[in-house]
Amino acid sequence: MDAGKLEIRSAEPDDFGALQVLHAQPKVVYGTMQVPFTSREVWRKRCIERPENMRVLVACVQGGVVGCAAVTIPLAIRRRHVGELGLVVHDAWHRRGIGAALLGSLLDLADQWLNLTRLELTVYTDNAPAIALYEKHGFVREGKFDRYAFRNGEYVDVFAMARFR
Repeated sequence: MDAGKLEIRSAEPDDFGALQVLHAQPKVVYGTMQVPFTSREVWRKRCIERPENMRVLVACVQGGVVGCAAVTIPLAIRRRHVGELGLVVHDAWHRRGIGAALLGSLLDLADQWLNLTRLELTVYTDNAPAIALYEKHGFVREGKFDRYAFRNGEYVDVFAMARFR
C-alpha cells in the first residue's frame, strides 16, 4: 500500500453507508461480533448518536472507506485509564497495511491525547493475522474465554489481549 494513497481520519455521520458496507463483508462479520444484514438505518443511528466516550477512525483510499478502528473509554470512573479497541478492514484490503496504519493511529490517539495506559481487546483464537498484528504492536495475551461468542452455527473462543503504556 502506498502510504500517500491512504488517509486516516475521524469517522463522520455521513460515513454510515460506507460503514454498513464495510461491516457487512463476510470476513468482517466472521471476525467480529457483527451480524449479517444490519440495516443502513442502524448504521446511520450509530454514526449520528455516537457516545462521547468513543472515538472512531476510518481508513480511506481514494475517498472510499476500507477500514475502521474505534476506542471506547469505559464510563466507570475507576476504569477511565482504559481503552477498549475494535478494528476491521474491508475483505478486499487485507494484508495491505490498512490494519497496521489504523492501529498505529489509534495507539497514538490513546497514548498522546487520551492518556490511556491500558488498551484491551478480544480476538477470536482462530484469527492468526489479527493476533500477529496486535502482538507486533505490543499487545499480550491475558487469557482465553471459552465459548465466548456464537458464530456461524457454533460457539467459539477468544483471547483477551492488552497493551500497557
